[in-house]
Amino acid sequence: MTISTGTDSGLVAAEDVLLFVNAAITSTGQREFRSTAYQQQLSLEFLHEYVRVNYRRVYAAALALDINDHNAVLIVRGLLEHAADAGAEEKRTEGRLIAARLARLPPQRVYRLFRALRAARVNNRRTRAIMRDWLAARPDPAHDAVKYRSGLKTAARHVHLRFGGTGEPGGTGDETGDFLFRPGHRTSYRHGLLDAWRRAHYEQGAVEELPFTVAEGFAARRGMKREVFLERMAPRMTRLERLRTLGQRASGDDARPPADVDLTVMPLTRLALYVLSLGFEARSARRAELTDALRTAARRAAGPHAGGWGRVAAVLDDSYSSSGSGEKRRRPLAVALACHFLLEALAAPGAYSPLWTSGRADPLLVRPWGPTPLGIRVLDALDLTPHRLVIVSDGWDNAPPGLAGEVLRVWRTRLDPDRRTAVVHVNPVYDADGFDVRRLAPSVPTAGVRDAEDLPALVEIAGFAEGRTGAAALYAYLDRQVARFVSDDGAGATS
Repeated sequence: MTISTGTDSGLVAAEDVLLFVNAAITSTGQREFRSTAYQQQLSLEFLHEYVRVNYRRVYAAALALDINDHNAVLIVRGLLEHAADAGAEEKRTEGRLIAARLARLPPQRVYRLFRALRAARVNNRRTRAIMRDWLAARPDPAHDAVKYRSGLKTAARHVHLRFGGTGEPGGTGDETGDFLFRPGHRTSYRHGLLDAWRRAHYEQGAVEELPFTVAEGFAARRGMKREVFLERMAPRMTRLERLRTLGQRASGDDARPPADVDLTVMPLTRLALYVLSLGFEARSARRAELTDALRTAARRAAGPHAGGWGRVAAVLDDSYSSSGSGEKRRRPLAVALACHFLLEALAAPGAYSPLWTSGRADPLLVRPWGPTPLGIRVLDALDLTPHRLVIVSDGWDNAPPGLAGEVLRVWRTRLDPDRRTAVVHVNPVYDADGFDVRRLAPSVPTAGVRDAEDLPALVEIAGFAEGRTGAAALYAYLDRQVARFVSDDGAGATS
């Protein structure tokens, strides 16, 4: 990655890179508390084009970072649609990064990407090779033909894929091709899923043999009761499907997870979302169970960093704006709750002090409520003289406005110029108007956060925003991440 690291141009480039990374971590183009979906999408579209045109190698390198899937797809599409702007060596590096990222994306997102590339008439040799390689690596094309039928059909047409041929996917001969393009050609299929789909049109028992998302459509057409359907489909549901239906069931105070769902293995932020979906009575009644699950997930997320952060103070935003939006309901509050338990695991034993903006002392019963008195809470936190202060907030300090920024400025310039206390602000909300996550003070590094599990890595990235390590260190970090990402995936180059 060859980028100028001169004093002026290098610092400007580093600021642009960090701005883009923050956006790519937090924004999904959906409505937020203070901005519409259109504003989010328009802001994100401009930022992607700006970074792709001016820092193409950094733009591609972002695929190796913990950005969200929405932005990963936008980056892949941008690189493939504008392939003429890259040199031969850049294309080889991009090919490896794209292959590695596609292997980690949910299949439905990849198929939507392929459909978008076909609609945009992106049909160069590299794009077709990337699509063929990804399709060839799919473990069961017949399963994809049933679950992602239109996506696979579109991709196969775009790359002129013939199923069952030499070097092509399809362990069932040409059955998958017949299923997709000649649906009435066969009276039965050797592959169980293909035949189950055929029989499901007239045989109710065959519905339970299908993937969950496909079976849902058949069940709705047959008028099957939702609870009965979910119980019968439980053995065939993926872990994420179980978690999704678990959230749908958690609408009442007496809601409990199905017996086959173990809360202790759920990802930390997703578990926090589930906890917040419960009523107060349910949270109180199941306090021991929920707290144990959250702490188990937090210890797992902390990994080797557990107990290594010394004295930690946290300012956690549970103001009304943490309710999020209709598309991201309670997401900012869930990130704050998950960070609370993760910071408890990262701090030395007995050396963690949480301060919620509402003044609540019971994290399990938090709710979005009231203004955002960040300045007062930051003062309380600094009074504890922690080794590290972490602020989890959307950055809208309004009680009184601007107090947090002024407190942090005075603290950093006059009271703690030697930086005995490390301060970092992590923000779960993208500010469409500012093309970045909202910051509290220029002297405090700010990083975008989507999942609390990424907090240790984000603190490292936020350190580059302070300007003390230099632009060269940031680009060296990106190079290391790219090498690790491609190496871990083991994907070959696709030029």
